[in-house]
Amino acid sequence: MKRSNRLVLLVGVFLAVVAFVGILLLVRSPQGQVAEAPPTTGPVVVAAADIPLSSRIREDQVTTTTVPLDAISAGSFKDPSQVIGQIVRQPVAKGAQITSAILGTNTTGTVTNITTPAGLRSIAVQVDQITGVGTAIKTGDFVDMIVGMTGAEFPIVGTTPGTPGVAVVPGLAGTNSTKVLLQGLQVVGTLLPPVAAAEAAPAPSASGGTTTGGTQIPLNGQQEIVILAGTAQQVEAIKFAQMGVNTATAITLVLRSPDDFIDPTTGAALAPADVKTTGIILKTLVDTYGVLPPDFIVSKGVVPGGPAPSTAP
Repeated sequence: MKRSNRLVLLVGVFLAVVAFVGILLLVRSPQGQVAEAPPTTGPVVVAAADIPLSSRIREDQVTTTTVPLDAISAGSFKDPSQVIGQIVRQPVAKGAQITSAILGTNTTGTVTNITTPAGLRSIAVQVDQITGVGTAIKTGDFVDMIVGMTGAEFPIVGTTPGTPGVAVVPGLAGTNSTKVLLQGLQVVGTLLPPVAAAEAAPAPSASGGTTTGGTQIPLNGQQEIVILAGTAQQVEAIKFAQMGVNTATAITLVLRSPDDFIDPTTGAALAPADVKTTGIILKTLVDTYGVLPPDFIVSKGVVPGGPAPSTAP
């Protein structure tokens, strides 16, 4: 073999060795470890026991497990500290992944999977940002219902002088009445306007808006459908209140703490305790709260109900 051919062969072998060493260096980490393959599994937070709707998640109700990456649900959490203390907005079965959807935001545009508790009935109520806590009410919340009635809804039945029989005449102005009608109703579903409609709403005022579940609710007068679970007697009372003269303001929902209805130690549901209230009319405000009733201002020489004073010089 010619000397020049041997030289070429040696150079080729040398380059091959250099390339091999270079490849080894590339596949090794700076610490001299061989680079690991991309992970195929990941941690997720799952329910260690069944978690009822409206429960505040306790530490013993969740754990972490490892599952294939393609089995991790959208919005899943990796660390239990991210969910402990949060309220679940739908029932969670043991082993199910805890996701942002379970912790919940208001449903927009559609209502699906309404679960009515055994023995109760579900009924829908329409509220706005004034009568519905800013339309920040979410599935799993507990609310009380206040009913307000105006004087027009309290007719007076009696006899009219000179007229035979009994007549019904309109109620007196200023005879408004309010009352906490129902207490501890559980919200089993909500419905807000579609997202596109919400985005087209006027911009929030300088006073801002209401934040719930990470979503900013602007002050735009939007309405909300709230689906409540109640007994047969309760849904009858709700329907009657909805038939008032001014249904837009007849019903107001007030938000309750979930801790009033869930045992913090066992997670068991607690029966709502009704708080006795008096209801409010003008006389209550005067007698109990010291509101001053209006009084007539009578000018000198003027008798209430009498003729107007003469204006002659």
